[in-house]
Amino acid sequence: MNVIVANQRKDSLSSLDIEVIKSIVGEFEAEELVAMFKDFFFDRMILDVTAIKNYQEISNIQKLAMELGESKLILVLPDDVCSSSSYLSNIISMGIYNFTNNVNAIKQLVLRPNSYKDVAKIQQLNNASIEISNRVNKENKIIGIRNITDHAGATTLTYMLKKELTYIYGGSVYAIEVNKRDFSYFNEKNMFSVNESELAKKIAELQHPVAVIIDLNDCKMDTMCDDILYLLEPSTIMLNKLINKNRSVFENLNNKKILLNKSMLTNKEVSELEYEANTKMFYNIPPLDERKKNSVLHELLFRLGLIDNTGAKKEEGNKIFGIFSRK
Repeated sequence: MNVIVANQRKDSLSSLDIEVIKSIVGEFEAEELVAMFKDFFFDRMILDVTAIKNYQEISNIQKLAMELGESKLILVLPDDVCSSSSYLSNIISMGIYNFTNNVNAIKQLVLRPNSYKDVAKIQQLNNASIEISNRVNKENKIIGIRNITDHAGATTLTYMLKKELTYIYGGSVYAIEVNKRDFSYFNEKNMFSVNESELAKKIAELQHPVAVIIDLNDCKMDTMCDDILYLLEPSTIMLNKLINKNRSVFENLNNKKILLNKSMLTNKEVSELEYEANTKMFYNIPPLDERKKNSVLHELLFRLGLIDNTGAKKEEGNKIFGIFSRK
């Protein structure tokens, strides 16, 4: 069942030919909508973004995506937003792929939600123009990565995130692995292997770090991390092994940043996993080639506050893709 949150488009949304379990009309703070619907079970939220106070501030959309689930949102956009390539690129970076300014297209999005492939052409990042000045937080940020299922890929993901950030920030990005020596096989600069007792000292020694990515392994000392990413490989065998080992694992991970890594799951399957685990997933990463640049990681870095995704090129014309109407 679906819910509708409407404001300026309330009349046209009221006549939608879809199943609706709840409908509200008005203008709300993002936090109000989160409080209303965080524990309310629904399949899709058709959200007239003018119902969000200060909807032009992308951070308000991000709050809803993170708390309610980006795959559940179908955004109904006003024309001024549809002509903003940077706004569209930002919501795509959050994992919101279902949006339109054409109410007649909503039923299509309910029945067949978009994937990233469907909207990728909108997000034309000019990677060369993303400079240090695009960073949201000018202070250094420390991100820890920890495997939850065996061999979930923390070491390789640490390397790939460090590499993507190095393209942007140069030599101010560092990677550290704790209690192992696997980094030597990458043969890369600014990647260090230390014992747990040496970790704090090594961080203090780094020269003007913009970002530090840490492969925590079995390190218990993680309080220096601004964020910790918990990696799950969502194959049947790995998930069943995890549950057999610790049946309360998802309860313990509730409200933490869980990443599905090396994942073949669709958005629908991720939603089903979230329902079964009663836990939201922060991001879904497909199998990647670590030898290449991977734009899908830019979305993750944006959501972590490590880059500000403002480098998109302006699309020509008003018609962004098929479900947008042209005046």
